[in-house]
Amino acid sequence: MTIRKTIVAAAAAAAFVGGAQAEPNSRIPDNQTVRNVVLVHGAFADGSGWRGVYDDLTSRGYRVTIVQNPLTSFQDDVNATRRVLARQNGQSILVGHSYGGSVITEAGVDPNVAGLVYVSALAPDVGESTGDQFTEIPAPPEFVIEPGPDGFGFVNMERFKAGFAGDTGDADAAFLRDSQVPINMAIFGDRLTQAAWRTKPSQAVIAMHDRAIDPRLLRQQAKRIGAKITEVEASHVLFLTQPRTVANVIDATARSLSKAAVR
Repeated sequence: MTIRKTIVAAAAAAAFVGGAQAEPNSRIPDNQTVRNVVLVHGAFADGSGWRGVYDDLTSRGYRVTIVQNPLTSFQDDVNATRRVLARQNGQSILVGHSYGGSVITEAGVDPNVAGLVYVSALAPDVGESTGDQFTEIPAPPEFVIEPGPDGFGFVNMERFKAGFAGDTGDADAAFLRDSQVPINMAIFGDRLTQAAWRTKPSQAVIAMHDRAIDPRLLRQQAKRIGAKITEVEASHVLFLTQPRTVANVIDATARSLSKAAVR
């Protein structure tokens, strides 16, 4: 990292901690430098769950793009994210949910990434895997993954709502359950080679009633990476049930980093 980039990153981090908040849903100013948001989903889902966050942020003037992770390998998911980042015109806020946190941690070193937002997401370090994060604080008992004979896993049907989508209605939980995208279980053993949070300012939005990733683990990881924490009364799918709150954090992040970059 050059001296200039180091100074900009330090200034960005300082402004980021301050968390300059705008009025909810207010349009971003014409001279704002960070105008792109890239959303990365986690395991057992696809990008459609981001619709509420997408609608909110686009109404504020952001260009929002959603990565569709194939969940076939960690490298495939990182590459899918890099392809989307390459399509952006200018700096982006890179947002990851759940396992998507591992993806943005690896892909977020891209020079087009201004900052990271972890939404009930994991944040491994270099040399660590996604699965390593659960060594000390395992997933809650409600969350059960059932691997198939081909090595791909689904969330248990009977426990899906309790473990994955506790604050959704029965119809929405059933739709999420029945539209699951299986993940290659080998992904959880792949070790990261980059840790973008070491050089990029980060935010963490934590679902206080998450039953897929223990909130204690989420707080531990957020503190380790030096992220400012926002806690939300929600389940693991807070991006779906609390889109305004998630959008507000992303918006505040982009505004703060834009101000820091021009200082």
